[in-house]
Amino acid sequence: MTEPVLILGAGGFVGRSLTRALVLKDTPVIAVNRSARGFEHPLVESIVDELRAPEAFASLLARSRAVVHLASTSTPGTSAARPLQEVNANLHTTAALLEALQEHPEVELLYMSSGGSLYADTSGLPSDENARVHPRSYHGAAKLASEYLISAWCDQFHGKATILRPSNIYGPGQPERPGFGIIPAAFGKIRRNETLHVWGDGSVRRDYVYIDDLVRLCNMVLDTPMPEGPSIFNACSGISVSLNELFDVMEAATGQTLHRSYDAGRAVDASCIAMSAAHAASIYGWHHLTPLKEGLAQTWEWTGRAQS
Repeated sequence: MTEPVLILGAGGFVGRSLTRALVLKDTPVIAVNRSARGFEHPLVESIVDELRAPEAFASLLARSRAVVHLASTSTPGTSAARPLQEVNANLHTTAALLEALQEHPEVELLYMSSGGSLYADTSGLPSDENARVHPRSYHGAAKLASEYLISAWCDQFHGKATILRPSNIYGPGQPERPGFGIIPAAFGKIRRNETLHVWGDGSVRRDYVYIDDLVRLCNMVLDTPMPEGPSIFNACSGISVSLNELFDVMEAATGQTLHRSYDAGRAVDASCIAMSAAHAASIYGWHHLTPLKEGLAQTWEWTGRAQS
């Protein structure tokens, strides 16, 4: 049997989608999550644990061909004024994993970073992987710190790592949680005929990547032998839209009105994030295939089924 893929944060939005995609290819998965959200599938071994110590990873890494690090407990907004939380939660987990990987350099690492919280304001010019990074939040700073830790592990122990920097991820399966995701938050407000409170005037621009397209790139990475050292790839649609433009497309997709109120902007929010996925296209032949209107329509349909 094929050696399993170890997924940290398997119960999250991306983790559940990636796990489903892997088992459809008959790939066994060791799915680790903090809460008891298991997977009923013979190819999935579910483990409920935080894995905060290097020794906790050892036996799992010994029988895995790759580890996918998706575990995260924060967003730029939820981490505001809480740098110690980022260190104790997210950065601690990454450091513990890397210390364990020192004994398993044959295990490839796929790390989910964040393009949306790393790149500096671009004024509409797309950032590639060599563009200046300027994290404005502790969440983004911890993601960048994790990237540097991974690079140091690769240099010292001949590790093989791929770092993905996705833009704003959305799609079916993304739950509505305070502070996590503008799209599920807005759809929830539409369904309940409530008002969405928006930080700023709605002019900030973001790129939105559909979950199926992101998972497809993850599979391409896992199916291709990684070179030694760290490799970084943006995962994005390549199209930057303002919040107000996004809301207009959501209203068109639902046929309903999104009531909004606007508050003062936040220091953690860049005015414009635009990204290029040309590097992923050149190495993997990957392109974002799902138009925003289509992706939002499919997400809206899923929210209706999830609530029924």
